[in-house]
Amino acid sequence: MRLLLIALLALASSNLAALQDPTRPDGFGASPQAQMPQREFMLASIFIGNDRRVAVIDGVVRREGQAFEGVRVRRIHTDRVELVDQGRVRVLRLDPLPQVRSSQ
Repeated sequence: MRLLLIALLALASSNLAALQDPTRPDGFGASPQAQMPQREFMLASIFIGNDRRVAVIDGVVRREGQAFEGVRVRRIHTDRVELVDQGRVRVLRLDPLPQVRSSQ
């Protein structure tokens, strides 16, 4: 009797695995995972020299390729910085400088 019960349980568990659709994408039908809200970063300045590219993000100097707080600095351009955050590319742009006009 026990042997029959064990055989039925083994057969039932193998059938459950066989009923899953192998073409279904991973995570299909699962409850959506709560994503962390995107953190806001403040780009203060960019310095580009012959041998280095650095950006001041949240008051800290960051270099290309450097990782911090789960984010990686992908590329530093003259007017923007590309970050990789949770597998997505985010772009930080410098705020334009105010135009100064002469009052004369």
